[in-house]
Amino acid sequence: MLAKLGTVIPGYARQRSLEESKKQEKLTKGQWVTIDRIVMLALLAAVITGAVIFS
Repeated sequence: MLAKLGTVIPGYARQRSLEESKKQEKLTKGQWVTIDRIVMLALLAAVITGAVIFS
């Protein structure tokens, strides 16, 4: 069960307006490919490092 906790100083909470909120843009196919390659290289490096450490 989640409980709503009261803050000590609620008056200082920052209020975001709609124009301040960051607008999210969809990624292009090229950006997806670049991100995918970075993730695959990170996973490959983690596997190689794990193989070296645990062998």
